[in-house]
Amino acid sequence: MDSLEEPPSRVAALSLPSRIAVAVTLGAVAVAAAYHLAMVFLHVAPSNTLSKEHATAVNDYIYPEFEQNWKLFAPDPLQQNIHVQARAEVKSASGGTRTTGWVDLTGMDIAAMRHDPIPSHSQQNELRRAWSFYTDTHDNQEQPTAGDRSDLSRTYLLRIIERRFGPRLNGGQVVRVQARAATSPVPQPRWVSGGSVTSTSYRQLPWWIVDTPSTGQENAS
Repeated sequence: MDSLEEPPSRVAALSLPSRIAVAVTLGAVAVAAAYHLAMVFLHVAPSNTLSKEHATAVNDYIYPEFEQNWKLFAPDPLQQNIHVQARAEVKSASGGTRTTGWVDLTGMDIAAMRHDPIPSHSQQNELRRAWSFYTDTHDNQEQPTAGDRSDLSRTYLLRIIERRFGPRLNGGQVVRVQARAATSPVPQPRWVSGGSVTSTSYRQLPWWIVDTPSTGQENAS
């Protein structure tokens, strides 16, 4: 009777160089995951000797993309709707400039998520956290209060707005952008006594010059 041999596993069927490549890749992924978890842990953990000693390295890794926020669990959670809006100054081929209307970037993100069962992390948090990062590191006169982190927050917010508009808009080149936040209080429940402010307030930032190439795909306003 012929003996039945089990087929080799997929890994065993690979050549030696391929197996080495797989092992190296898995090792690199494991090291990267461990490093990320360690940095996030040191960032959110109570202050200790290790986190103090490596505070600069931890902050450089965490901010701005991986910043953690626990306001949902605060004693007084956020009770405002904040929509980040932006407009652009566009320079035409003839040398003239014109300013677009305000574009509700937050509204665009919400509309994109509304019928998406699995919205991306960027759609949910990128713009919101960028604005929060900026306001946490600047005072009401838009002066920096956190040194290099203030510069980083400004650059991060500007980069997002530049990407949203693109280098060219309505037949011209985007040369400057401006951002503002429209803040509207969440209405109180009917059973809560006392009135609340219902008007929308705005925080408007200065114009920022963008450095974009003169060619690129044209976007719609």
